[in-house]
Amino acid sequence: MREFIVEADGGSRGNPGPAGYGSVVIDAATGETLAERAEFIGVATNNVAEYRGLVAGLEAARDLDATARVRVRMDSKLVVEQMSGRWKIKHPDMRPLAARAAGVLPGSQVTYEWIPRERNKHADRLANEAMDAGKRGEPWSPPEPAPRSTPPEPPAPPGNATAGAAKARAALKQTRTEPPHKGREELRAQPGTADSRATTPAGTHVPRKGREELRAQPGTADSRATTPAGTHVPRKGREELRAQPGTADSRVTTQGGTPSPGGEAGTPPAGPGDTGRAGAARDDRRAARNVAATRTETPAAGWTAPPDMGAPATFVLLRHGETPLTPQKRFSGSGGSDPSLSAAGREQAERVARALAARGTIQAIVASPLARTRETAAAVAARLGLDVTVEDGLRETDFGAWEGLTFGEVRERHPEDLDAWLASPEAEPTGGGESFAATAHRMAATRDKLIAAHAGRTVLLVTHVTPIKTLVRLALGAPPESLFRMELSAASLSAVAYYADGNASVRLFNDTSHLR
Repeated sequence: MREFIVEADGGSRGNPGPAGYGSVVIDAATGETLAERAEFIGVATNNVAEYRGLVAGLEAARDLDATARVRVRMDSKLVVEQMSGRWKIKHPDMRPLAARAAGVLPGSQVTYEWIPRERNKHADRLANEAMDAGKRGEPWSPPEPAPRSTPPEPPAPPGNATAGAAKARAALKQTRTEPPHKGREELRAQPGTADSRATTPAGTHVPRKGREELRAQPGTADSRATTPAGTHVPRKGREELRAQPGTADSRVTTQGGTPSPGGEAGTPPAGPGDTGRAGAARDDRRAARNVAATRTETPAAGWTAPPDMGAPATFVLLRHGETPLTPQKRFSGSGGSDPSLSAAGREQAERVARALAARGTIQAIVASPLARTRETAAAVAARLGLDVTVEDGLRETDFGAWEGLTFGEVRERHPEDLDAWLASPEAEPTGGGESFAATAHRMAATRDKLIAAHAGRTVLLVTHVTPIKTLVRLALGAPPESLFRMELSAASLSAVAYYADGNASVRLFNDTSHLR
């Protein structure tokens, strides 16, 4: 039996005032938008508009398949509670509308769920489009797809919509007729390029800042190693580094801004200028000078850190198992259909649960409120005998009108918005989605809250692609564009340790060994 999700909303500009409704029918298995309905209904109240949206959504679902199960999701507590039979319908204008809604499909096929307003943006947008159309004296009609601006690109890697943006970014650069990348010496001769660009083995270019500019940035003392991708990796004390195999004295440089096929970047030995007593002493003085300059803004790092800060708060980051949308490479955030795990995803959750039980280090479990993360967390909790705490801050980014679409479909329908989104972390997806900058702000606040609550403990955070990548990016001090250069598989494990002085250490990333 098919299952649909109906999201409906209504609004009134005046209450009562000019009003309209919007509703959308979504395939629960794939997240595909199957039907949209919207209409300007003249002067009415919010509640009347909401009921009209519900009726239109149910009728659209019935027209698609009268035998399907339907999950209605609305941000109107009144409509959800009344249609669920928990609240009485007292207002005379509501009764005929509620009866009409109840008669569209058999009650055994329909369930009702309240959702926050920010998760009902699709229907809300349709309602506002209908009211805008009514103001112009026109009927609502679906917007025409935008003309194709670039050739179609292959979709993102499996289960990872944002990772495919690297390919899309390359295509967009070509359409802007960017000049070919130049060699370092030629770039140095260009105005405004301070040691201009570093080149990764994959051929992608990431802006690098000059040493003096970096020294002026908070938290970028010369006690950090810089990767060619422009990200910063905390450096350890000299004695600790000397004890590590394959490292020569102090400086560790990764090769390339993208993971190698094995998931680990190479670590070549340090150059001649980084070895010897004189070089070490010079680095000591430089590190101390730069840390002192930034001490009021950032905690001490590297060799100047206290010798014993106690056990860190360690976050083991688990991405949820696959959903039906994962292999189709569709955007699936917090504003979409909230799909459950597929059969493959449930098997992945069981495998990661067994692996974590064998390690025996997890002391608490915190999960995003979305269905796929709660299901994954429940599988682990059953193995470990722990409870699951839900934290709203761990939810996935809201991709607005892009929810359920592939990159190719977004490029066809919203090319300018996609272009802006790829170019700036401040840009929002079409329809009022969440920017990566807003996600980073949310994740930083959530991180600090959880560190304070779990100091010195090892906690499993069951969350999503963008939150995990963002936590890793923030821990490394990497730029926002690094989000497009990480691959994060379904049911993969990563880990970040947070110390009392404010420093962080990335200990694991995208481990899928438990799935093989």
